[in-house]
Parts: sequence; C-alpha cells; structure tokens
Amino acid sequence: MSIEKIVKMRQLLMQAFSPNILEIIDDSHLHRGHAGAASGAGHYRLIIASEAFKGLSTVASHQKIYAALAEMMGSEIHALSISVQVGYTTGQTQ
Repeated sequence: MSIEKIVKMRQLLMQAFSPNILEIIDDSHLHRGHAGAASGAGHYRLIIASEAFKGLSTVASHQKIYAALAEMMGSEIHALSISVQVGYTTGQTQ
C-alpha cells in the first residue's frame, strides 16, 4: 500500500470537489503480477460524494475526476474504479 499516493489523491480530490464523502481503497495487492502493478502504478477504488457532481452524467462526473487526478494517471494510478454520489444527504447515486 502506498500511503503517499493515497494522501496525494485525497488532496487533489478535496481541492477539486470539496466532497462530503471521500474513501480511497488501495486494491493493488489484488493485482500482483499485472503489468500495471509491475510498473509501480496502483489499482484503486474511489467512493466520492459531492455537490460538484449535481446535474452531471456518470461519464461527465468520471471525466472530472480523471482530470483532477491527471498528474497521477498512468504513472501512479494504473486503474481506478469510481463510485459517485451527489452530495451526502441525497443518497442519490449516479
């Protein structure tokens, strides 16, 4: 597990979206031997809830997340599974 990568991801996502919920799970250990894992880039699951996603399609929400993490994609993040919610109180999943 790379705590430094998770901290960096958290900082970038907090800055971009001010989420009410932000959970980042490192699943890299499940992908040992995979080409992406061999290069040092990790596999992560992201659960995020923010009003910033209100009115956006799932694709548009994911595009915003990938843009926020652009500096890490490929070199530090090989794969990212994303679960987006609009805000915290609505419980409305996209």
